[in-house]
Amino acid sequence: MSGTLNEQGELLARALRGAWRANDLPPFDLSEKELDQVAPLLMGSGAAALGWRVVDHSPLRESSSGELLHQAYRLQSLQAEIQEEKIEKVFRLLREAALDAILAKGWAAAELYPNRTLRPYGDIDICVRSRDYRSVSELFSSPAGSDCWIDLHRQFSEIGNRSVEELFSRSKVQRVRQEEVRVLGDEDHFALLCIHLLKHGAWRPLWLCDVAAAMESRPPTFDWELCLGKDPIRASWIQSACGLAQRLLGARTEKLPQNMRTLAVPEWLVDTVLQQWCNPFAMFQAPMNHPVAMSDVWRRPSGLIDGLRQRWPNPIIATISVHGRLNDLPRLPYQLANCIARAVRFLIPGSDELREH
Repeated sequence: MSGTLNEQGELLARALRGAWRANDLPPFDLSEKELDQVAPLLMGSGAAALGWRVVDHSPLRESSSGELLHQAYRLQSLQAEIQEEKIEKVFRLLREAALDAILAKGWAAAELYPNRTLRPYGDIDICVRSRDYRSVSELFSSPAGSDCWIDLHRQFSEIGNRSVEELFSRSKVQRVRQEEVRVLGDEDHFALLCIHLLKHGAWRPLWLCDVAAAMESRPPTFDWELCLGKDPIRASWIQSACGLAQRLLGARTEKLPQNMRTLAVPEWLVDTVLQQWCNPFAMFQAPMNHPVAMSDVWRRPSGLIDGLRQRWPNPIIATISVHGRLNDLPRLPYQLANCIARAVRFLIPGSDELREH
C-alpha cells in the first residue's frame, strides 16, 4: 500500500480517519508540512469540512492550512443552508403537483454525520416512478423549478436490480424545513452509497467517508440480508466498499455481521483508490479528462492510440461496468470488455437508449 506513487493518497486517508464521528476522534498525526500537502486535496475533493473537523482538535488548527480548511467549513455551512432551501422547494413543487419522489445521496448522506455541514451536496438526486418521469421533468424545466438543479432518475442504476416500487415501499419520510421529504430506506441507501463509490472508480474520498459513516451508524434493526440483496456479485461489491473503509479510513466494524468484520480487499483495489486520491478532482475524471471528442478520434486514425489511452478505464470502473468480481484476478479482461462495450454504444446509435440516467 505504501510507496512514493501513492504518498499523497495515503496522506489524504490519514487526514480523514474517523472524521465523520460525533466523538472519539482519532489523534491527528500529520505534521504541518504534511497538512500543507494534503489541504489542497481536501479542498478540491469536497472533504475540506471533514478535514477541518479533525484539524480543529489538533495543534495545527491555527496553522495557515488549518485556517484555510476552517474558512472552507464556514463557506460550506452557508452553502448547506442554500441547498436545503432548494430541496424544500423541490419537494414543495412536487407536493403541489401531486407527484412523489425519493431523495438519495447528497443531503440524505449528510444525515450520517454529526452535522450536515460536514458533507457537501450539490445536485439534488431524485428517483420517480416511470409514469411520473415526464411530468417531473417538465415541472423542473418550467420557470418555477428550473433553478433547482435536480438529477432525475427512473431508477438508481447502482441498485437497479431492486424495483422502484420496492424502493418506495421501504422509503421513509423526513423533514427539510417545512416540507416532508421521502428518502431511501437505510438498507437501500447503504447499498447505493457503496456501489456508487465503486461505479465511479472511488476517486472521491468523501464517498468512502459516507460508507464509513453508514457502517458505524447502523441501527440494531438494520437488515443486512436486505441490504446485500439477492445478487451475489453486487453483495460482494458492498462488502468490498466496507473493506476499503476499514482498511483506508479505520472504519469500525462492530455493527457489521460477524462474517463481514474482517474483510480482505485485493491490493490492486487499495492501490487504485490511493492513486485516484493523489488527484481527487473532477477535472481528472472521465469524461472531463478527455481533451478530444471520440467522434474526432475516429475521424483521425493517427490520434486513435492517444484517444484510447485517455479513455482507458481504471480497473474499478471496468470491473463494475461489466458486472465483474473485485477479486485478485487480473483486471485486463474487464478493462478490454469495458472498452468494447463503449465502442459498441458509440458505433451503434440507439444501443444505449434503455440505459438509466
